[in-house]
Amino acid sequence: MGLTLTRIFRYPIKSCRRNELQQAEVEPWGLAGDRRWMVVDDEGSLVTAREHPRLLLASVQPNDGSLTLSGAGRPTISVKEPAGDLAPVRVWKSHLDAALAAPDAHAWFSELLGFPVRLVYLDDPTRRPTNPDFSDPGDRVSFADAYPLHLTTAESLTALNDWIAEGPRADEGPLPMTRFRPNVVVRGAPAWAEDGWRRLRIGDVTFRAVKGCDRCVLTMIDPETLVKTKEPIATLSRYRRWDGATWFGMNLIPDGLAAGATTLNVGDPVEIIEQVDAPDGPPR
Repeated sequence: MGLTLTRIFRYPIKSCRRNELQQAEVEPWGLAGDRRWMVVDDEGSLVTAREHPRLLLASVQPNDGSLTLSGAGRPTISVKEPAGDLAPVRVWKSHLDAALAAPDAHAWFSELLGFPVRLVYLDDPTRRPTNPDFSDPGDRVSFADAYPLHLTTAESLTALNDWIAEGPRADEGPLPMTRFRPNVVVRGAPAWAEDGWRRLRIGDVTFRAVKGCDRCVLTMIDPETLVKTKEPIATLSRYRRWDGATWFGMNLIPDGLAAGATTLNVGDPVEIIEQVDAPDGPPR
């Protein structure tokens, strides 16, 4: 059996709960509806589950032109996509404008987190360029950390869980793939083969694999219980540490989307178009 796309995930609001999908449309800046919303503080800086894990309890269901927010003991509300009132926001080193959601959405998240925040919407996803060191001038990204899509492989997770089982924190494993918040999960390759992938096709959509994904403390928080652990960073630090960071997964950029060839489906074949030997980990 060849390489296959086995899971698709979308995260409508950055740092909030995932939607698992059977099918998704690919846009130049990521999966349709992925991380187009974000929570920011009063100064417009992003607020993430790294420091505020309760965001992981917020369930988000996109509708036509709106979102339904629920979970964490909060009342269910509907939030429309805003069409005006732009405000400056910051996503790591990126500075851009985004549209402010309605006051009840700000209040919903402020009460969830216990301090004043606002919900914003990226009404124009062409505003934010990707890192020019690893991309082309026309590449764009939503409110994702850095690149349009994040890919992981089932075999690399198995290898990581095997290492955890052999180590001093075996009781913290095995970890589910949801710890890593990927967009697409592939099965059928040797563990860590993705380090060497440079161009691939999933179904009819072609991608550049431009940079490995360096992992942060968010992977150490159970998204269901919010319990904090030492894994997977402790084990990745022993086996997958380069340039002062730990690495799991690859960042993808859609490569010349063609009309009528933008849909991903669970079960799609995956073809590696270009790959290199990568004994020292992913591009970084």
